[in-house]
Amino acid sequence: MPRLRSIRPLLLVIALAGTLARPAWALASFDEVRRDFHPSDTRVLDRDGALLQRMRTDASARRGQWVALADISPALRTAMVLSEDRRFYEHSGVDWRAVSAAAWGNLWNTRTRGASTITMQLAGLLDDDLRRGSGGRNLAQKLGQTMAAQRLELNWRKDQILEAYLNIVPFRGEIVGIDALSRTLFGKTPHGLDVREAAVAAALVRAPNASAARVAQRACEVMRAMEAPQKTDCEALDMFASAALQRRDFDASEGIAPHLARHVLREVARNQEAAALTPARPQKESEQAGIRTTLRAPLQRFALGTLQRHLRELRGRHVEDGALVVLDNASGEVLAWVGSSGALSRAAEVDGVLAQRQPGSTLKPLLYAQAIAERRLTAASLLDDSSAQINTAGGLYIPQNYDHQFKGYVSVRTALAASLNVPAVRTLVMVSPEAFARQLRAAGLALPQSGDYYGYSLALGSAEVSLLGLTNAYRTLANGGRYGETRFLPASPPSPRPSPASGRESERRALDERASFIIGDILSDGNARARTFGFDSVLGTRFWTAVKTGTSKDMRDNWAVGWSQRYTVGVWVGNASGAPMWDVSGTSGAAPVWAEVMGFLHRDLPSRAPVPPAGLVQTQVRFGNELEAARSEWFIAGTQQALFTLPPAGSATDSAARITAPSDGTIIALDPDIPPEHQRVRFEAEGRGLRWRMDGRPFARGASAQWLPWPGRHVVELLDADGQVADRVRLEVRGAGVVKSAKR
Repeated sequence: MPRLRSIRPLLLVIALAGTLARPAWALASFDEVRRDFHPSDTRVLDRDGALLQRMRTDASARRGQWVALADISPALRTAMVLSEDRRFYEHSGVDWRAVSAAAWGNLWNTRTRGASTITMQLAGLLDDDLRRGSGGRNLAQKLGQTMAAQRLELNWRKDQILEAYLNIVPFRGEIVGIDALSRTLFGKTPHGLDVREAAVAAALVRAPNASAARVAQRACEVMRAMEAPQKTDCEALDMFASAALQRRDFDASEGIAPHLARHVLREVARNQEAAALTPARPQKESEQAGIRTTLRAPLQRFALGTLQRHLRELRGRHVEDGALVVLDNASGEVLAWVGSSGALSRAAEVDGVLAQRQPGSTLKPLLYAQAIAERRLTAASLLDDSSAQINTAGGLYIPQNYDHQFKGYVSVRTALAASLNVPAVRTLVMVSPEAFARQLRAAGLALPQSGDYYGYSLALGSAEVSLLGLTNAYRTLANGGRYGETRFLPASPPSPRPSPASGRESERRALDERASFIIGDILSDGNARARTFGFDSVLGTRFWTAVKTGTSKDMRDNWAVGWSQRYTVGVWVGNASGAPMWDVSGTSGAAPVWAEVMGFLHRDLPSRAPVPPAGLVQTQVRFGNELEAARSEWFIAGTQQALFTLPPAGSATDSAARITAPSDGTIIALDPDIPPEHQRVRFEAEGRGLRWRMDGRPFARGASAQWLPWPGRHVVELLDADGQVADRVRLEVRGAGVVKSAKR
């Protein structure tokens, strides 16, 4: 019996080895093993610990969360013990009866289940030196595994051993642990696994890379051991196992804040790099559970649902994308961050909160705040809303209003609240583009070019900004002109290298406090905005808010940004591709979403108008020619006056007819911010019975006329009452002409 004699020394070595060695890792407790377990996903949480987003961050394996044994279905626990270690609750780490049976089977070349217990398998999983290789374990590893299993049984309870085993055992491919397996193959959490699913899971431990038929066969054996054999339908189990092994329900990322989550992970990685030289500290259990942010999950969920619902209503107008951000005025904390419309978008990965886009008229409040602070204007100053032809280096700049109509002389209050373009451009002429660009940078809008690069179209939002930056600039207005950075991570103790997202914001004066108050008062005035938006506008709320809308050129971007006493909300809708929308106005695009989110924020919270700061006076004002109704108006002390009248007007004379504007040789540049078909050149003349000809063709009568500009060189002629050419000017129009659109 030579083989029997060779086995006896092996058994003797196994028996003695446990007293001769003590692996260092065996000192690890159950709590330490559980603490050191790391899922392959990172959970991004809201401020209260609610899950916002789960993101795959470890590509080496697919691990879910650690699951307590009590949260694993009894069926799975039973199946695993019956499959891997029938005497699990009887032995002390090594099943010596199974060892003897395996040895006897080896002697007679018969097949047995094997002698490896669940405890021994766990020992091999915990220690890299004991891990099974492609050729199996060598003698030293088997001895070490045996000793380690006995050591585990001395220090751990049986339930702890089984719990740890189920959480770290590999199942199939990259799947490790019962949570990842349950979510991937069965689309459910481990506590919901039934007998059939538990049998398949147990079968995969023994044969993780086997075919579906082999897994089903093994699962059938497990099910027969769990219940009466006659109840087991192995044929149906074969189909079920085949379908389960093809399923992949555990997505790499899921949740309601994917864009914010990616930004959080990048920021955390940068912070970890910055702190790499500082002493390591133990991870708190809350940190292992996920990364907390400043967001509010209920608000995030409501904002996302509201945006998606509204965009579905706008699909017929060629709108598929949107973004939204909510800031806390006092702290700068981000409370909601919706980067896109998700499934509605063909570019869902684009983060609309950070994307750079033209803000349209939403820059106007910052422009008027600067002009008021510099005492160039007051809220009651009169501005001429009429055709303007502003000479620039590239020719004439001819701004137009959104509705292509002019209101004549209006107050600054009306001009801003009603979002009139021409008065804004006239204001920028006073301030200068470069000075306004510096003001925008002070409010946190980092323009990549100089103010002169954008020219006077900067008043109408020709520069590109992000939704987050623009919303924070409005938060600056809400805070009386004090700028502070935003943050999406909770505040933490000071560090040698502070981060913008860490919560250690430094505030600075960016806008005049008195001018900021006046702008807020104007943007909260429903009567002042009525000329453009009507009295029953969606912008009106039942509580105090200040809001401004904006639309960029060709209706590519639509915005609504505003604040209440406590919050600032910014909304953008459009298309990530830059394609224009169809007939989307300031009140039909972003504004309804803004209003609903503001209403949600203030369901049970009042919002009161801010207290006027020192240095302001309130004066009763009247307007000459009854241009506007008398009212009480706010002024920076020293700029107040009671009566505002029109400047002296010139009158036509009986002298020979002549063209007064434009002058001969004028070069006209088409405004890139306005669709070409909506632009007009205004001609002015003196005389009576006047008629106009363009390139030899009659096109208008009277002392003034408007013409749709067309690229090229043109001759404009003025005919007097006798039909004679009284004056003539030559013009050149540069830019793109009218393109017929098939979108309607």
